[in-house]
Amino acid sequence: MDTLASMAMFVRVVDTGSFAAAAEASGVSPTMAGKHIRAIEERLGARLLHRTTRRQQLTEVGKLYYERCKLVLADVELAERSAHELQATPRGRLRLTAPMSFGSRRLTPALTEYLQRYPDVSVELSLDNRVYDLVGEGYELGIRIGAVDDPQLVARQLLPYRMLLAASPQYLARHGTPTRPEELSKHVCLGLTNWRRRDQWRLLGPGGEECDVPVQGRLSVDHGDALRVAALHGAGIVLQPEVLLADDLAEGRLMAVLPEWAPPATPMHLLYAQDRRPTAKLRSMIEFLLERFGADTAR
Repeated sequence: MDTLASMAMFVRVVDTGSFAAAAEASGVSPTMAGKHIRAIEERLGARLLHRTTRRQQLTEVGKLYYERCKLVLADVELAERSAHELQATPRGRLRLTAPMSFGSRRLTPALTEYLQRYPDVSVELSLDNRVYDLVGEGYELGIRIGAVDDPQLVARQLLPYRMLLAASPQYLARHGTPTRPEELSKHVCLGLTNWRRRDQWRLLGPGGEECDVPVQGRLSVDHGDALRVAALHGAGIVLQPEVLLADDLAEGRLMAVLPEWAPPATPMHLLYAQDRRPTAKLRSMIEFLLERFGADTAR
């Protein structure tokens, strides 16, 4: 007899309290229900039930087998549901978070393509550089810069987050272009107020050598895009994410400074809760973001 069918019948017999009730719920005869149970007992070489004319009681082996059967049957049901859901159309609202610069410059344009691909999904995106409690705050996905150490979350590696130095052509024309990291100390450097070391930039060279450069400037801001605007107006040399400065560099509004020197790249991850049954919308977004920004994606 089919083992899973026999296991399901055994669980029904225990749950309903009788062979007759289990047989009726399964659409078979009580005789067939009994055959399923006897088949298991013969295979195990042990009794599962003490049966009398009035009631039945689980043996010690029966109790253990009953609990294990429920787990196995639940896993089978989960596997079948997941297989069916894989074919389902993604739909519903999906909430995710991302850092501000990456979210506004790279993620938001990509999401317009996702929404065209999946017209039944709506997206709620929160842009903030703070670390969200994804599960506690009701977010299904998050993109986070930096190391991740949370056993409740799945972390999928994305392209590393890179920083670079840039300045406007006007600033460089007035003050000259640095050719070595040490020369940054003589320039006006624009910094974020929330950096731990606003007076020092750590840079890596083309051969992996490190250089801690003392820097100074007259303007500090708590928002990266504001520093970018200041750099565009010739206020000084800016150190900001590549995603924030890429368009200005491509259009010539900013020029790369010391292009072979940059801070160490920071890992970036796509995060979501450990979930044995992800929804179709969540699965579609995970696959889309890995396709666009995954660590194996060609730059």
